Amino acid sequence: MGLFSSIMSKIFGHAEAATPTTSGTADAQASAGAPAAAAPATPATPAAPVDVDAVLSDLASKAGQPLNYKTSIVDLLKLLGLDSSLESRKQLAGELHYTGSTDDSATMNVWLIKQVYAELAKNGGKVPEGWAH
Repeated sequence: MGLFSSIMSKIFGHAEAATPTTSGTADAQASAGAPAAAAPATPATPAAPVDVDAVLSDLASKAGQPLNYKTSIVDLLKLLGLDSSLESRKQLAGELHYTGSTDDSATMNVWLIKQVYAELAKNGGKVPEGWAH
């Protein structure tokens, strides 16, 4: 699993845990008789848009340190409990098809945070205006 998949999993998984009606035991019991082919589609994209800001704000309130996750890819990765090293960020840049120089980490980081939020929006996340390019 790639780093972006881990980011999505942490955010969308946290949202589902916070809203048990979306994927709670009642839904699981109701769909128990459904064909197995329907099950794999569920984890890929959430049924309802996930409020990315609400999820991250909740995590930030429990972080124990101030993290500027809205504009810093390093802080976003720390908030999600993921590796924020330069090597990991270079891996993420590759996953998201960054075409600039990964040696210019400041430029890459600015691009990464915007691209991550844009990709979250494309995959079922509700991202505040201005977070994605």
